[in-house]
Amino acid sequence: MSQEPQGLVERMEQHQIAIYLGTMALGGLLGWAAPATGPGLELAINPVLGALLFVTFLQVLAADLLRSLRDGRFLSAALAVNFAVVPLVVAAMFTFLPADQAVRIGVLLVLLCPCVDYVIVFSGLAGGDSRRLLAATPLLLVVQMLLLPGLLYLFMGPDLADIVEAGPFLEAFLFLIVIPLVLAWALQAWAARTPAGQKVSDAATTTMVPLMAATLITVVASQVPKLGGSLGDVAAVIPFYAAFLVVMAFTGRVVARLFRLDAPASRAVVFTGATRNSLVVLPLALALPDELAVAAVVVVTQTLVEVIGMVAYVRLIPRLVPEREPVTVA
Repeated sequence: MSQEPQGLVERMEQHQIAIYLGTMALGGLLGWAAPATGPGLELAINPVLGALLFVTFLQVLAADLLRSLRDGRFLSAALAVNFAVVPLVVAAMFTFLPADQAVRIGVLLVLLCPCVDYVIVFSGLAGGDSRRLLAATPLLLVVQMLLLPGLLYLFMGPDLADIVEAGPFLEAFLFLIVIPLVLAWALQAWAARTPAGQKVSDAATTTMVPLMAATLITVVASQVPKLGGSLGDVAAVIPFYAAFLVVMAFTGRVVARLFRLDAPASRAVVFTGATRNSLVVLPLALALPDELAVAAVVVVTQTLVEVIGMVAYVRLIPRLVPEREPVTVA
């Protein structure tokens, strides 16, 4: 009896890329065939996303997080690539984006925030140091939420105050970061003291792939009906998302070499610079005024491009960052 669930979990983890691609295709089909389900599915985004982040944080031991804060070189590289290099890359692209304000806000929301969920999976599949990246996840989340309003202001100017309200940012930070993190650490404490807590913790960690699949299908199916006559504007951002992935592969490698990280850590830095936080910033896009509703679709489009790009990354990044370089120093 005990072997069958474990075997199922292992099979899901082994085929998770195919599962994610399949669920996104299914979500697109559902959104097209049954657009009336969109509003109801949209209400489910935050709960399923909160559950996904809870399971993600459950794998970040509090002690590991404290140790990660002392991992100065890796953290500095991750922060530099995400909050210094990425804004510069986005700035270079910004003037070439479609003039539509909703499209531009959607692109900014998604590209300025580093991913904190499936980046760990894809980085690990490419031989990246997923444990260090996982331990850095809460810090990356906090920093992006603190910096995002200021970065948006730099790109959008004074008009931003008339478009974006602070409430959704604070709500997303509370319900998608603070509460899942506190609950995860509470479960960790329970698991450390009792066998029952350990069983609950072990069971929860096996739900990562199903929760990611549920999140993707919910997000895609809820946003496809909003395309309407905006298909051209949304399609116009696809080349920018693809170009971002190409540019960040090489700039991430440069940053890793500057910080003289070993190959697994360097690959993790490349992945954190390239993957974006579309699922977490989506509630912010959904909170925009109705006339900017297409921003949410622009955010979801990045997920579709990125997951396909990650299939290529898993194969190509180990070649771009081979085991023998960069060289680690004490």
